Amino acid sequence: MRLLCISVIILVNATPVKSETDVRLEQSEHGIEALVNDKPFASYLTRSGWQPVVWPMIGPTGAAYTRSYPVGPLQESESEDHVHHRSLWFAHGDVNGFDFWGNTQPDNSCEIVHREFIEPDEDGPAAVVITRNDWMASGEKQCEDVRTVVFGADESAFWIDFTIRLIASEGDVVFGDTKEGTFAVRVAGSMKVDPPGQGQIVNSLGQKNDAAWGQPAEWVDYFGPVDGETVGVAILSHPSNFRDPGRWHVRSYGLFAANPFGESDFPPGDHCQGEVVLPAGDELTLRYMVVLHQGDDKTGDIRRRYQSFAQDADQTAAAP
Repeated sequence: MRLLCISVIILVNATPVKSETDVRLEQSEHGIEALVNDKPFASYLTRSGWQPVVWPMIGPTGAAYTRSYPVGPLQESESEDHVHHRSLWFAHGDVNGFDFWGNTQPDNSCEIVHREFIEPDEDGPAAVVITRNDWMASGEKQCEDVRTVVFGADESAFWIDFTIRLIASEGDVVFGDTKEGTFAVRVAGSMKVDPPGQGQIVNSLGQKNDAAWGQPAEWVDYFGPVDGETVGVAILSHPSNFRDPGRWHVRSYGLFAANPFGESDFPPGDHCQGEVVLPAGDELTLRYMVVLHQGDDKTGDIRRRYQSFAQDADQTAAAP
């Protein structure tokens, strides 16, 4: 069993991936670590703050593509804002009236509690993590989820295929209309668009930076400099998602999130979203792919990767 602190030390000396890629998993004190050619890629942490997260996230250049703070040490390019922005996570700001995104209740009572790892199907992808989690507020369970997280890589990109099954296990569940959510990444500080960052946001419709905020899109790519190289993080939304293509809570300071529930906070348009009531016993499934790539969206071939991902009906580790 490898301690996470050992992994963080190794990350400083990480090197770019070879052309032949081998992705495998190791159990750690804090969860599960994914490695590419025996070098750190990403760690699924069962708890950071009040929820599970994926951190760190190391791309094919060997650098960290997401913000370290507040999960890890504050880096020179980072700011101490939005303590709930933790690398890669899934949460929502209004679930039965409770804020699982910012945990703003007076008693800070909201938690997404890791319950167990589930043994994956032997016929499925090798580098897969399946977990069950309980959404708790004021000591009462509101719902649960099952997450299937598949780690993959090729010579030019690493990716995480992330499926979330939201289950109304305790009764009806209301996912409220708020911009605060839902499947989210906070990029490295040097990648942000805001000064002194040199990053750029672009979506599948070609809208850039602030123009992409709140707009429906098949994918969003956020790219900029890390350790002297241009790199990017893209989130692809699978067309099987309800309300696809959903709206995006994407900000110039480094946050971007796919949010199929928010409507009133976003710019008006023809794509209507808003509150969803999930009846007792029912499920709602969302699937996204996070791609860590070199260069901008064109160098990273994000449009082609999305097209390949969109054609995949099953969650697999096949290269997008």
